[in-house]
Amino acid sequence: MTAATSAPGPYGLVERPQAVVIGASAGAIDAVSKILEALPSGFRLPIMVVIHLPANRQSMLADVFQSRSRMSVVEAEDKEPIQAGTVYLAPPNYHLLVEKNDCLSLSSEEPVNFSRPSIDLLFETAADAYGAGLVGIILTGGNSDGAQGLRAVHTAGGLTVVQRPEIAHTSTMPIAALDACPTSRIFDLDEIANCLLEIAEFR
Repeated sequence: MTAATSAPGPYGLVERPQAVVIGASAGAIDAVSKILEALPSGFRLPIMVVIHLPANRQSMLADVFQSRSRMSVVEAEDKEPIQAGTVYLAPPNYHLLVEKNDCLSLSSEEPVNFSRPSIDLLFETAADAYGAGLVGIILTGGNSDGAQGLRAVHTAGGLTVVQRPEIAHTSTMPIAALDACPTSRIFDLDEIANCLLEIAEFR
């Protein structure tokens, strides 16, 4: 998967991205909704999202986000081909992984950082698959899941973005991500949406 080179814009991106991964926990519904609401139906990148969910109940997040998004929003299925312009949500109690053959997979392996789904595992596998073509975004949350995954995105050459901790619903996750990956861009939610619009050439 080779990303095409483009001129850097105000957000500092040099490599044109192929996919976006987002991780969040406490306060995630409002934060993710605000980003998705700003993206048009023709947004060309797939977005994979891990939100920490209770393991023993059915998730309604796909319906919630679909009502607030012009993109297609689905709960990811095992071996599902990744389609441009689609938002994929990790189902409860399964890790969401990205395969190098442009497919998703689900795993019931042990929790990572006490979490299943794990933000770290999504980010690490996506970094392996997309390299410099990946955008990794860490939002509000109450633990350190995602910090090492964001570092993996950075190591692979991707763009790393963290919600501004002082305005996050819960700042623990953004602070941990910045500790692990201090060169990350620090944006509020509107700026994150604008960043995605710019790199997907909608600005």
